[in-house]
Amino acid sequence: MVLSKGFEIEMYTGTPQGEIVGLSDKIVADLDGFVREPDSRNVEYITQPSHNYENLLCALLRPRRELRNYLNRLGDYTLIPGSTLSLGGSDRFLRSDPNNSYHDYIENTYGTKVVTASVHINIGISDPEVLMRACRVIRTEAPLFLALSASSPFLDGKATGYHSTRWGVFPQTPTHVPLFTSHADHIQWVEHQLAVGTMQNVRHLWTSVRPNGDRRPYDLNRLELRICDLVTDPIALLAICALLEARLLQIIENPSIDPLTQSSFSPEELITLATNNETAAAMSSLDAHLTHWQDGRSILARDWIAEIYQEVWAIAKQNNFSCFLSPINKILREGNEAQQWLQLHAVGFDTQCVITQAIVATQEREIELENKLCSSLMV
Repeated sequence: MVLSKGFEIEMYTGTPQGEIVGLSDKIVADLDGFVREPDSRNVEYITQPSHNYENLLCALLRPRRELRNYLNRLGDYTLIPGSTLSLGGSDRFLRSDPNNSYHDYIENTYGTKVVTASVHINIGISDPEVLMRACRVIRTEAPLFLALSASSPFLDGKATGYHSTRWGVFPQTPTHVPLFTSHADHIQWVEHQLAVGTMQNVRHLWTSVRPNGDRRPYDLNRLELRICDLVTDPIALLAICALLEARLLQIIENPSIDPLTQSSFSPEELITLATNNETAAAMSSLDAHLTHWQDGRSILARDWIAEIYQEVWAIAKQNNFSCFLSPINKILREGNEAQQWLQLHAVGFDTQCVITQAIVATQEREIELENKLCSSLMV
């Protein structure tokens, strides 16, 4: 059994020198398949659900090629890696749709803390009770996926001390989200939040992982992992997705995997533990010291990831996607994007130099993958 999966990708647009420029109103008007965010400096595209990793690779690349061609027609513009306003601009909000009342609320409530770029990974799970259990497990393990994906060590031209500045500052809303014990529990909680105004609408649930579907909270059919920073390399992103899928297959096959029954902590303690682990992962990513949800032992994020990798490798192999999982080892060995950028920064490269190098490397990687793997499918 393999699960359907898809991505929501937010990316910044700007100049080859790293200046982020708001172009989403033009992009959304002229190109199909792109969605505006409240701030015009980033734009989103969504891949169609697929069971096949090869198809997903091309689905990640094709819109970026179309967007790059469009940006070239507009002027000397490109796509900019990273998940924060790395080189400047966090002092102001640049509205993409001044007449949108929800965007009014977002700007006035959160400011530029939400002007970030990220990847949301959606994995299909049709049974709502299995989905709720999966969300409970992944809520406690979401820091591991942040550790693999961190790509926002800079803000306004300075190193912030975070590997994921995005998740360090992002306003998780509402401030307290329980580990839902059932689908009915989730419905009741969401209805209450909407009634008291802590959620403006059903989309206004900004936490590391949430159940998703076409008529939330009633009709749910997928788990949405929201914690990841933008991963520009499609092969690395597919590896992170493969780790998540393999772990979910393990959870589906083994009903005993559940923090509510398998942990030495109470539900409230588990929420605190998960929050503290997210903070640690935002600061130090793969080198973060985390607390394991099952027994409270201290463990490095990279070691916990390696443990899960070993557990789920056979599942991925049995379902013929282990080759997409294996690049996890490269991330553990060489570091995530934030760690690589900080290594350059530590030996004297200024933030603009780091970002401009990453802009070039991102485009070169896309061309390499298109030529090697997607040329026949991307006509």
